[in-house]
Amino acid sequence: MLTEEEITKLYRIWKTVMTMLKDRGYLVADLETRITKEEFINKFGVNMERKDLIIHKTNPNKPSDKIYVFFPDGVKVGVQTLRAYTELMKSENVFKAILVVQQSMSSYALSCLSAIAAKFHIQVFQETELLVNKTEHVLVPEHQPLTDQEKEALLQRYTVSLAQLPRIQVTDPIAKYYGLMRGQVVRIIRPSETAGQYITYRCVV
Repeated sequence: MLTEEEITKLYRIWKTVMTMLKDRGYLVADLETRITKEEFINKFGVNMERKDLIIHKTNPNKPSDKIYVFFPDGVKVGVQTLRAYTELMKSENVFKAILVVQQSMSSYALSCLSAIAAKFHIQVFQETELLVNKTEHVLVPEHQPLTDQEKEALLQRYTVSLAQLPRIQVTDPIAKYYGLMRGQVVRIIRPSETAGQYITYRCVV
């Protein structure tokens, strides 16, 4: 049974995940991002377990784009757990997932994720990474991932190649938050005292 402290932590993580999914374009109701702790406990019960928090969302603009979010019960995520998740995903034609783990995964488990990466894109977040929504920090500028069409229009407008754009690492916390993939381009908007806004573009590498 989870302690009061663990329930509070999972409540904060669940809210961050819901906001993250909404920011990625998935269909998330406002009440899911604004849920109170009392409503969270009523939803999952005082005897909730991590596995109860499973989330399944669809992108309304691209119905084939679906995602699962799993909260493994075990402190260590093993191959059997990964296999169970991928079997569920395969049965429902879902090829994206997020794992919210309690501690860093073993090298063996990570190698298993790499082995299935060609078919399933599974991101791993530690719980501590999601306690606070980094995009809401006052010092973090607004990031807007571009669509493929917007990316091509940008490259044509400035007559540049992807290799000529400034870079952002795929492991960057904000790139990870938006689930950005290598080759994607993100628009970064910063406030400017002279121009109002200062816009730059970065390619994910």
